[in-house]
Amino acid sequence: MTTLVLVRHAKSDWGTPQLGDHDRPLNDRGLRDAPEMARRLAETGLRPTAILSSTALRARTTAGFFGAALGLEPEPDPELYGAPARTLLGAAARRGAAAVVVVAHDPGMTVLAEALSGGGIGHMPTCAVAVFEWATSDWDVASSIGPDRWSFDAPGHGQ
Repeated sequence: MTTLVLVRHAKSDWGTPQLGDHDRPLNDRGLRDAPEMARRLAETGLRPTAILSSTALRARTTAGFFGAALGLEPEPDPELYGAPARTLLGAAARRGAAAVVVVAHDPGMTVLAEALSGGGIGHMPTCAVAVFEWATSDWDVASSIGPDRWSFDAPGHGQ
């Protein structure tokens, strides 16, 4: 079994433009949503073995909440900052873990989620979580075919 979890970073604070894009922190909503969505993912029973994160502050902070809920230390990956869909999937495949969480940015997250869900996920809002599962344990195979099943959750949806 191969599992890919896509997490778009939580809502960031645009009120400090002097910081620049890479250093924008989460805003109050993001600080509320990230631990909630992390808790909801942990409650599914999924136990990923790696969390990869963009190096942007908003992504690293979001990944930290998911790491705390899942008992993992996030691994910063500079390649994930503003990465296109192919790079996001490639980073997970190269990590080679059976279940990988990737915390990054749009538009790459939405493009990848939409492609893997066959159009079922039209947009990844901030702090959305999409889980894709393949019956194979080979990332090369998983990277080249659609998943066997997928699920989607976002703040304000579901629970």
